Amino acid sequence: MDLNKLSPIPGSKKNRKRVGRGPGSGLGKTAGRGQKGQNSRSGGGVHPRFEGGQMPLHMRLPKRGFRNTRFETVMTEVNVGQLDKFEAGSVVDVAALSESGVVSKVRDGVKLLGNGDITRALTVKVHKASKGARAKIEAAGGTIELIEA
Repeated sequence: MDLNKLSPIPGSKKNRKRVGRGPGSGLGKTAGRGQKGQNSRSGGGVHPRFEGGQMPLHMRLPKRGFRNTRFETVMTEVNVGQLDKFEAGSVVDVAALSESGVVSKVRDGVKLLGNGDITRALTVKVHKASKGARAKIEAAGGTIELIEA
């Protein structure tokens, strides 16, 4: 078998539809688009969600609640178990967290959550802390200082 003698399987390659090419193609004059209307025009057609003038689904469904996403505060979450990589007695603040790779993007602040265990006494400076996280840090002999955003 030679590479120059390879050919596709018969029937796998179809010629593209060449519309508007006169009487022989069967797709002359209106080129398979019908007579008039929005779909016959160039650039015409409706968007995929259009339901033919029926009230669209997103308008028919009930709306509930309120979420002010423009002004909401998004905290970066850090668990207590992630702080065990720091040395005992060190001060863990936002800069130390980002340098060590625990936090990659500080949005509106850092919140300490209580998932995991800690064995070292650390001084942690974050914007917010849960009750469980505060209890675990203090049980290990450390302290938590809340900083203003």
